[in-house]
Amino acid sequence: MTPRPRAVEGATALELPAHAPSFDFLGSKIEVPPVRRGTVSRTALVNRLRAATSSAVVTVLAPAGYGKTTLLAQWAARDTRDVAWVTLDERDNDPVVLLQHIAAALEVDEPVEPGVLEAVGSPGASIWTKALPRLARELSERAPMVLVLDDFNLLHSRGSLAAIAALMDDEDERSTLVVAGRAPTRLPLAPLRAAGRLLELGVADLAMTSREADLLLREAGVRPGAERTAELLEQCEGWPAALYLAALSIRDRAVDGAAAPFSGDDRYLADYFRSEYLAHLRPGALRFLRQTSVLDRMCGSLCDAMLQDEGSGQELEKVERANLFLVPLDNRRQWYRYHHLFRELLQRELAENSAELIPGLHSRAADWFEQHGEMESALEHAHAAGDLERAATILSALVLPLYNSGRIVTLERWLRRFERAGLLERFPAVAVQGSAIHILRGRPEPAQRWFEAATQGKVRGRLPDGTRSIAPWIATLRAWLCADGPNRMLVDAEAALAGLAAGSYLRPAALLAQGSALMLLGKHDRAEAELAQATAAAKAAGATESLVVALGQRALIAADLEEYERADALTAELHELVAASAVGGYLARCVDCATTARMTLRHGRWNEAREALTAGHELIPFLTAAVPWLAIRIRLELARGFVTLRDLDVAEELLAEALDLLRRFPALASLGERAAELRLEIDVAPEPEGRHVGLTPAELRLLPLLATHLSFREIAD
Repeated sequence: MTPRPRAVEGATALELPAHAPSFDFLGSKIEVPPVRRGTVSRTALVNRLRAATSSAVVTVLAPAGYGKTTLLAQWAARDTRDVAWVTLDERDNDPVVLLQHIAAALEVDEPVEPGVLEAVGSPGASIWTKALPRLARELSERAPMVLVLDDFNLLHSRGSLAAIAALMDDEDERSTLVVAGRAPTRLPLAPLRAAGRLLELGVADLAMTSREADLLLREAGVRPGAERTAELLEQCEGWPAALYLAALSIRDRAVDGAAAPFSGDDRYLADYFRSEYLAHLRPGALRFLRQTSVLDRMCGSLCDAMLQDEGSGQELEKVERANLFLVPLDNRRQWYRYHHLFRELLQRELAENSAELIPGLHSRAADWFEQHGEMESALEHAHAAGDLERAATILSALVLPLYNSGRIVTLERWLRRFERAGLLERFPAVAVQGSAIHILRGRPEPAQRWFEAATQGKVRGRLPDGTRSIAPWIATLRAWLCADGPNRMLVDAEAALAGLAAGSYLRPAALLAQGSALMLLGKHDRAEAELAQATAAAKAAGATESLVVALGQRALIAADLEEYERADALTAELHELVAASAVGGYLARCVDCATTARMTLRHGRWNEAREALTAGHELIPFLTAAVPWLAIRIRLELARGFVTLRDLDVAEELLAEALDLLRRFPALASLGERAAELRLEIDVAPEPEGRHVGLTPAELRLLPLLATHLSFREIAD
């Protein structure tokens, strides 16, 4: 663990305390943007915001160029409360990334409670059961404060919106959440509006007054007079960016009042940019602007590498001094971005004038980001360059590590790009890992489709984990799918282990499949040994879900062998692991519920057992035929627990589901024997009479025995 989070070259790296886990973020995303010298003060709006201390949420919603960020930065400079700031981007649609950035923003002013940083930065952490509650508590304890989420319109995933809604619900009444963006938000604001605890600022509020427009024009170096100022203000409908564009045009042509008429039409604005401003730039400067517009953020060394030139840092400084809509992202003026409208225009200019350069620009940007360890940005630019080979290579190296770290939303967005016809067959490494994700997410049809595509492709050279061919990867997945029973599952797992590189991140999955196949075949001693290896490999790889499943399989073996002390120890270990890391995968959580229920029933802790069984029953629809061997076994385990508690309806339901899966996978005959035993237990169990009022003392004495594999005659003896 390193005390300083890793940041790309030129980005702000904030010093975190030694106890904080290291997760990546750009410091510029969590700093209050600097207020430019000469910026018109929005005094009335700032005072309105300062007075809104009873507002739980403030929304600042308007199209680009209305000065939302500038207004909030001015407010942050004058408000008496602490202000935490996050400038959102597409990556924050992954709720894990979003909470990491909020936690890092809180760390700017004072240290965050260690458990918060650990929760949002730990691999495999679930935001809903651990990270989110701790972060909400941190926000509440810091009250009064202001949390600003800028560019909120870029946030559209359900997970991230739900996370913000949860923080709103737990917010201290003295604090304020500020949402700034271009479009209306889907947050649940109606109750706050009804309670008078919502302040909404829109286009009408942000439109400049006559006085502010006059100040803006004067700061830009023009004095068109009161009448012309009023005319410009009316034409622009108070839009600050358009007024500023008009001022630049007037100043550059040195003709008062000669600015072209304005409207809100994007096409007209583009024509205005071209004819009134870009046309006056020297060719080198215009070329620099157009070519760097492929970047959503830029620094000098990145631009140098992409343009195959030197001096980009100085060029960026010139662009900023010329007020060419370049937004600084940090106080040191190292990282910048273009104003969104300006960038869109420049991108259109580039496409119209030098489209043949675009793939090369993106390719060199991908080189720079890859060299600096920014693999996600490298992937985006490789894809934009049309270099699918490179994008597939980068993605196949990221899939399982990202899944294990909880970055599921981001991962599935990337995988969807390869769903076009023919791409999965062309890139089997992506297809194999995509199939693995579908398996883990309980989607049997796409898992099978991606797997079949992988078997039709060929890979040249080593795979990202060092494996020499795709065959061991495919064998690992075939073992998990277990379409032909445990004997073939064992053969596939052994073939995978023979071919996988020593440090492959698929090795825990292959070992788990091998041990589970031996378990299904009744070879418990060998199964325990292989599953113990799977446990060690999963711990080393940080594969928390595989680790939980391996421990669960070992616990079930120990219970079957009546080694109850060892079964309890393994169950306690996996349960603590799930609770501590808040594993989000359905496989691991279902295994936890089944093994915990079995242990607590054996010890007569009925309430805990019912709680675990109920949770497992709610999760079981997500444990599907994608992993048939585990789906059947866990259903049977849960059903046995419900029989013990005399909840026969649920037991019948789970048994019916298990039998349906057995009909689809007849090779899993050993599990059919367990199903037959369960059928007998349900048939001989007495029906509860009337309303269930609990178990009798005699029944309570029998419960620990019913939870074993003793026959009814042995229990009677």
